[in-house]
Amino acid sequence: MRYVAIGDSLTEGIGDDPWPDGTPRGWADRLAEMLAAHHGDVEYANLAVRGLRAQQVLESQIAPALAMEPDVVTLTAGMNDLLRPRLDPDVLRRTLVAIVRPFTTKGVRVAVVPIPDIRAVSPAGRLIARRRLVLNGIYQHLADEHGMLPPAMTTGTIFEDPRAWADDRLHLSALGHERLATGSAEAFGVPVAAGWERALDGAVPPRTWRTEATWARAHVGPWLGRRLTGRSSGDGRVAKRPQPLPVVAGPAS
Repeated sequence: MRYVAIGDSLTEGIGDDPWPDGTPRGWADRLAEMLAAHHGDVEYANLAVRGLRAQQVLESQIAPALAMEPDVVTLTAGMNDLLRPRLDPDVLRRTLVAIVRPFTTKGVRVAVVPIPDIRAVSPAGRLIARRRLVLNGIYQHLADEHGMLPPAMTTGTIFEDPRAWADDRLHLSALGHERLATGSAEAFGVPVAAGWERALDGAVPPRTWRTEATWARAHVGPWLGRRLTGRSSGDGRVAKRPQPLPVVAGPAS
């Protein structure tokens, strides 16, 4: 099996515990290990780069991914488009169709990560509440009309629990990455432990003016600075795993 991951910072692995060399791990790396544990020989490439919008994913990742002749592709694209001041849903839909269709017409299994309701996680969740429904609707269109695997339901799951999110509240924590890998493995037919999608028991740690001020200073300020100066977190970065390499099998569930 050959697995190619494409997309943005979520697929790059931001928010997860890093590998010993400092490289982000992330759910796609974890998924590759689970696929190897189930299928045996698996080769895996990860072309994702943080900060990319859907058009940039299309322009920089689709041709090399197709050249690798994958059996399985995972995609995260569109979230960075939601965070920009202007969004044209029709343009975004056409872009995402152009990303997915070249794979599905070749029989490649393609799975996308839908956008959960993060209003309880971050103020950004309230700002993009309507836009995320538009994006998830596009994902459903890709499944209905262009052969992509149906997007998973996120309502009432761990992905709406603040504890599944990193300190910046825009990327998953190690827990979130682990659960996303498990859910994706299940979508590809890997047996996993039941109940992986459930939120944690117990109360969510409270937020205070001090926690909010620390978050804004550490994460909102730098993000706004990049937007005002036209910079991206992905400027100058390249894919962490640009070629398909053998995977050492990880836990199956």
